[in-house]
Amino acid sequence: MKLPVLPLDDTVILPGMVVPLPLDEPEVRTAVDAAQLAGEPVHVALLPRLEGRYATVGALAELEQVGRLPGGRQAAVVRATERVRVGTGTTGPGSALWVEAEVVESTGTRGERVQELAAEYRALVIAQLEARGAFQMIDGISRISDPSALADTAGWAPYLEAGQKQQLLETLDVAERLALAAGWARAQLAEQEVAEQIRKDVSEGMERQQREFLLRQQLAAIRKELRELDGRSGEDDEPDLRTRVDEAGLPEAVRDAALKEVDRLERTSDQSPEAGWIRTWLDTVLELPWSERTEDNYDVTAARAVLDADHAGLEEVKDRITEYLAVRKRREQRGLGVVGGRRSGAVLALVGPPGVGKTSLGESLARAMGRKFVRVALGGVRDEAEIRGHRRTYVGAMPGRIARAIKEAGSMNPVMLLDEVDKLGADYRGDPASALLEVLDPAQNHTFRDHYLEVELDLSDVLFVATANVADTIPGPLLDRMEVIRLDGYTESEKVTIARDHLLPKQLERAGLEASEVTVTDAALGRLAGVYTREAGVRDLERLLARILRKVAATDGTGAEPVVIDEGDLVPYVGRPRFESELAMRTAVPGVATGLAVTGAGGDVLFIEASLSAPDSGAGGVTLTGQLGEVMKESAQIALSYLRSHGDELGIDLSQLKDRGIHLHVPAGAVPKDGPSAGVTMTTALASLLSGRTVRTDVAMTGEV
Repeated sequence: MKLPVLPLDDTVILPGMVVPLPLDEPEVRTAVDAAQLAGEPVHVALLPRLEGRYATVGALAELEQVGRLPGGRQAAVVRATERVRVGTGTTGPGSALWVEAEVVESTGTRGERVQELAAEYRALVIAQLEARGAFQMIDGISRISDPSALADTAGWAPYLEAGQKQQLLETLDVAERLALAAGWARAQLAEQEVAEQIRKDVSEGMERQQREFLLRQQLAAIRKELRELDGRSGEDDEPDLRTRVDEAGLPEAVRDAALKEVDRLERTSDQSPEAGWIRTWLDTVLELPWSERTEDNYDVTAARAVLDADHAGLEEVKDRITEYLAVRKRREQRGLGVVGGRRSGAVLALVGPPGVGKTSLGESLARAMGRKFVRVALGGVRDEAEIRGHRRTYVGAMPGRIARAIKEAGSMNPVMLLDEVDKLGADYRGDPASALLEVLDPAQNHTFRDHYLEVELDLSDVLFVATANVADTIPGPLLDRMEVIRLDGYTESEKVTIARDHLLPKQLERAGLEASEVTVTDAALGRLAGVYTREAGVRDLERLLARILRKVAATDGTGAEPVVIDEGDLVPYVGRPRFESELAMRTAVPGVATGLAVTGAGGDVLFIEASLSAPDSGAGGVTLTGQLGEVMKESAQIALSYLRSHGDELGIDLSQLKDRGIHLHVPAGAVPKDGPSAGVTMTTALASLLSGRTVRTDVAMTGEV
């Protein structure tokens, strides 16, 4: 059939739609006039024109009426009935564009699949209309039984763009058309639900804020009236505080003290500074976890597995922790959790050189036991009030570190790490180490009194873990209250294990590298631990690994091939070794012996060298060098006296000492040295010198003669 074209700019009309079209546009008016000249019935081809291009499929529309809209504009009412495919242009009456058009029928209108899609789409459309309150339209949608007509109702959807509607117009298969419309409707419904939920949340939040504001204004007005009746002014929070005290679950003695302070606050003028102090004290007491306790993990095997996963070696401290858990479990089973008001806490002291894992062991211990962990740094603390707190009479008074740590942990049975307890100081403000005597005494700490709180704080369930590098600087009474566990430095094989399993993965992550990109062999780790570092712990070893990985990331890390670092590849990354073994070289001549020096950083070997002056040099006696203390100088005299009295037994020719002087030197002359433990080494060095026999290279010694 021949039809005049009525172009629709950025608009698509589907079959079944009845719409008014304003006749303002010349092309629209021309098409309507041409259709009327052609006679009855008056038909036009509604052809969408999107982005200046005509579509190939349009809608056959019947011109029902031409008249004026309520605003006075002329318009034509058209009813779209069927789909038409537009062919070649042709001629017709009027100046409109005429085309050959062929009516195309929808396919696949029957079948179970089509009915399912129609039911789903109808439900989605009804849900959308219900959300908008368009109940009259719901009745119309419910009465449509033809799946094709139901799918074409998508032409009324305001959320569909013209391109989507054009796709529906060109889709002849009804099932495919319904699937497209249902998918878009489902997405729109989900978006609509999210928007509705956001609107609802915002509305509820605003209503809640308004209600809270109104109630607070009413509460303020009531309090104002009450203050005027009582002849007082200022804020009045006592009822709230009293309720908080009653509901806090405080121990009886603490509750009585808190209620007494609330009574004082009621009698105190709000202008008095004491009111602020009382409120602060009450807030502090109520923030402490008086009745909060975590459940211990009594699975000894699982706890040991956690400790083994976190730390290599350290068997003694791991055994002590598992023993503690086993005893706790047995006490709980037999109803001995609390005896005489005391619980079964413990006080451990981990003494060892830096870098062996004392601090991290505390965290691992808390994780193994299922407890909260809190750390109290004591290095450099000189004020006794840091431990016990300040009296409330002072401005800026606050609880001590122990009470604050309990509040921070949020439970009464945390693992509390007292870090660097050997570095506590003392001055005119008191001795913090003495204040710790009550804290770390299992017989007293269930009634610990902080100067600020002035109520008993039960510390008997806290597991205290103190760390120190040396036990010598810890006062004797304090050390006596702790169970000392000494952590030795790691052996070279243990360092390799720690580096491979713990340090290397951590440093790979920090350097932004994957384990598959960089491989450091055990031989390289062993060389790093043996000749590049000389320490009891593993901190220097970790720094060297970090240095290697940084260089890999900066140079080779971008390559496709994985980087393998072996024993011979270390020099470009970390330079030449710093500590080559010199034992064999040093002791290759008589008169040199190897001793052991114990320091706060672990220990080291110490060489003692002896030499005899020439017979005619005029030198005599004993010369000592190396910045030695008085005790060490006496050790040299004792060593010489011992050799004079036992020379025959040792096969030593003592006649060499008649007119020749002895020089004893301890290298590292800038380092002060003292103590009696070098006595055996000095004796051995002198015996080696006088007998002409060298000392074994694989033996080092320490001990007093």
